[in-house]
Amino acid sequence: MKENQNQIDDSQRQPCEVWTRVMGYHRPVSSFNSGKKSEHQQRCFFNEERTR
Repeated sequence: MKENQNQIDDSQRQPCEVWTRVMGYHRPVSSFNSGKKSEHQQRCFFNEERTR
């Protein structure tokens, strides 16, 4: 880590809630069952080229 970057003690951190779009609405990943959480971790993201 660079010298001039601020560091926060782990006791001061808070968890980040991750949301995803499911069937037309948004849900927090933390509410998924274990199988759906595993599926979410295996997702691949990609960028498509623009059409001409």
